[in-house]
Amino acid sequence: MPRTEPAAKKPKKEQKIKVVRDSFTMPEGEYLKIAEIKDICAKAGQPVKKSEVLRAGLKALAAMTPAQLKRALAGLEKIKTGRPKKP
Repeated sequence: MPRTEPAAKKPKKEQKIKVVRDSFTMPEGEYLKIAEIKDICAKAGQPVKKSEVLRAGLKALAAMTPAQLKRALAGLEKIKTGRPKKP
């Protein structure tokens, strides 16, 4: 009688990470920094997307001590939030 092998188990599906879309306001000069960082990464052979630059920045901020984080945030210019009015 031929021997049958047990059916191979299906690999478990990886849970998809939920992504969230959001919008925010920032000074133009800081926004242009994102493009500069993208260019630096591309020249280094690591092309990145805008969202990856922002996520890396969040990861760096999260690694700071509370005192370092407070100093970094204190250096930011306060801006009015919301969408700018159309001309």
